[in-house]
Parts: sequence; structure tokens; C-alpha cells
Amino acid sequence: LLSENPDFVDACDQAGITFIGPRAETMRALGDKASARRVAMEAGVPVIPATEVLGEDFTAIKAEAKKIGYPLMLKASWGGGRGMRPILNEEELEAKVREGRREAEAAFGNGEGYLEKMILRARHVEVQILGDKQGNVWHLWERDCTVQRRNQKVVERAPAPYLTQAQREEVCEMAK
Repeated sequence: LLSENPDFVDACDQAGITFIGPRAETMRALGDKASARRVAMEAGVPVIPATEVLGEDFTAIKAEAKKIGYPLMLKASWGGGRGMRPILNEEELEAKVREGRREAEAAFGNGEGYLEKMILRARHVEVQILGDKQGNVWHLWERDCTVQRRNQKVVERAPAPYLTQAQREEVCEMAK
């Protein structure tokens, strides 16, 4: 999508067209999950324990997986949903990492991924953010995106019905 392409934003700027959306450098910083995790950590946002982007050494990958603890979720750095695999134990680690890499490479042209501690019975909550050129930032409250098929959202509910008002305000402030 052009609306998610930082090169398109740069082209608009060069042509004197005002792009309504994130700056190109923001897209580049948040464009993949591994980079977005680093940005969140630098901002003090709590994140789920995870590895860095996985290399090719499966001895090292097994050691990192053991340090975090099973169950784990393999997440493709690029795109959404594709390349994800639950990994319940060390015996299935190598096969699922290889399988997930192949799927992510085919879907996104990049097989890069990382392992994240799998949270069972998790809720998927997102917050939409708006900002302007004067540095003002607003949130549009939260939405629940837990109903998914193949790790891709199917239903979004707003507001998330299980959050207290204090939790809702906290997550929205963290997002800003």
C-alpha cells in the first residue's frame, strides 16, 4: 500500500505534496516488528520478552529460546500474520523456524523473524494515534482485535469491553 510506503512519503515531499499520515522516518522506524519493539523499549513501553532477530545458528537460537522459556511464538519481522508459528517445545523449534521463514519470505520477500514469549489467552489491544506538524499527539482510544483467523484480525471492537477506565487511560497514554 502506498499509504504505508516511506518512499512514497518522500516522493510526495519532493513533489511539494502534503502527505497526510506518518513521516517517512516514522514509517521506517516502525515498519517492521523487530524495529518497532526497539522503539517501544526506548520509549519505556513494557514489551513481552523476546529475542533479537534470529540468525542462522540453531545452537544459539535454542539457547535464546531456553532463556525466554516455552511456549514461544515465532513472529515474522515484516507483514502481519504470515510466518507466525507457535512453538511449544525445543523438539519443534528448528522445523517451525525454518517453516515460518519460508512462509514469510514467500509472503513478504523477507524471512527475518524473532521469538517472543507466547501469552496464552491473550487479548490483542491497539490504539490509533494522530499527530500534527506542531508536535501535538492525540489517541483515538483503544480497540480490541482479539478475534483473529490465522493471526490476522477479523473483528475490531471499541471500546475493549474488559478494560477498566484506569487501564484504558494507561494503555492510551503509553501509546502516545
